[in-house]
Amino acid sequence: MKSIGVVTVGRSDYGIYRSLLRALAAEPGLELRIYVTGMHLAPEFGATVAMIEADGYPICERIETLLASDSPESIGKAMGLGVIGFSQAFARSRPDLLVVLGDRFDMYPAALAALPFRIPVAHVHGGEVTFGAIDDALRHSITKLSHLHFVATETYARRVEQLGEEPWRVTVCGAPALDDLESQPRLSPSELQARFGIVLSPAPLLVTFHPVTLEHEQTPGQITELLAALAEVDLPVIFTAPNADTAGRLVRAAIEQFVAGRERAWLVENFGQQAYFSMLPLAAAMVGNSSSGIIEAASFGLPVVNIGNRQAGRTRGANVIDSGHPRAEILRAIRQAVSPEFRASIRSCENPYRGVHGAAAATIVTRLKSEKLDARLLEKKFHDLDVR
Repeated sequence: MKSIGVVTVGRSDYGIYRSLLRALAAEPGLELRIYVTGMHLAPEFGATVAMIEADGYPICERIETLLASDSPESIGKAMGLGVIGFSQAFARSRPDLLVVLGDRFDMYPAALAALPFRIPVAHVHGGEVTFGAIDDALRHSITKLSHLHFVATETYARRVEQLGEEPWRVTVCGAPALDDLESQPRLSPSELQARFGIVLSPAPLLVTFHPVTLEHEQTPGQITELLAALAEVDLPVIFTAPNADTAGRLVRAAIEQFVAGRERAWLVENFGQQAYFSMLPLAAAMVGNSSSGIIEAASFGLPVVNIGNRQAGRTRGANVIDSGHPRAEILRAIRQAVSPEFRASIRSCENPYRGVHGAAAATIVTRLKSEKLDARLLEKKFHDLDVR
């Protein structure tokens, strides 16, 4: 029996993991262990560990890291607490292989703590770039700490190799979040309205705005400009909550104040994957700087207004309209996004993150199960590119 540890830090990565967790749990010869940390354990962010418990997956460790502040000092301290917590957890019981995803500051400590324990690490969604966020450096650092790489596109595979990783370690699998698009049952508009107390007629804007962590001093002005633009749009607005990043609480407070003063504006703490996928085809457009606008929205033919640098550098579909932070730019982009002409133009746009038949999880599990946990896997060699 090969034990596979999976690290999850919040609702965003848990939704991406869902198909993978299901496949790991069902695979003979594999034992699934889930390490829960970060926003999952914080009541302020919805205590979303309850989602994992409701799904019935085995939680082997709960590692508290978040502090009651989101200053740069607090983020640094949270990372230190994460390294300590994961080191203690691995000392108690180490998995045969550890799966981490993406680029979050609260995901990074798990990969770092695994290093002295010689735990092989499999990284999902490496090779991507996001110029506006500290996540960019964290993602590439996790790549260098990892032994297997499951990337979404061929472009990202080449970038992982450019970082010196041997090609045999890299598997192109597509985005796991897209695996369940066809099979996931959808909630009806009436069910969504009753469950979350929202209104879906006319079609609302779905807004997610996270702090741009390399520009966190500019966050007050950026969220002010976004809200000013939204105030001029005659459409309902549904916000999802920002992450636990530097200045994230400031963003949340501004959104709460905006919502409190309007009848057709709501803040939803956590949709969950089923409800969120049910929302995407019903929205007039997605607005903000979430990776969901880059990765998932194209599969629903949903227009996206992508604001600022947080997702700069990522491959995107024809459904994405890039905008700066000034309210006039955001407003122009929203009006273009919700126009019938633009919606018609992207009705059949391709999603560059869609893997073969949406089988990312199956591809990952096959590789994890077959991989030998030997010296070849653990002893990494730097792969130089032939640039002649």
